[in-house]
Amino acid sequence: MANGGGMGKLMKQLQKAQAQMAQLQKELSQKTIEFSSGGGAVRVVVNGKKELVSLAIDPEMLTEDNREMVEDAILAAVNEAFRQIDEMVNSEIGKLTGGMNLPPIGL
Repeated sequence: MANGGGMGKLMKQLQKAQAQMAQLQKELSQKTIEFSSGGGAVRVVVNGKKELVSLAIDPEMLTEDNREMVEDAILAAVNEAFRQIDEMVNSEIGKLTGGMNLPPIGL
């Protein structure tokens, strides 16, 4: 019988962890990361679900001569913002799991 009690406790812990994870996902989806590149020519905002929320390009940079640089700056800004989101998510999950040493999660 003692073994059955341990299983019940484990199930309660798993349910609690699942509820905490759902809450964390909700909170993370509302957080944003802003990053700029190209000397501020491009600014992106990405949310915790890795969705591009906003993209701003300095109008002075929108010339045919600058096209390639602006494209590179957009890629750099979006990729760096996504990297920072991954760090934020993994940090928050690490707090939740209490150092259970789980592999990083990429959303």
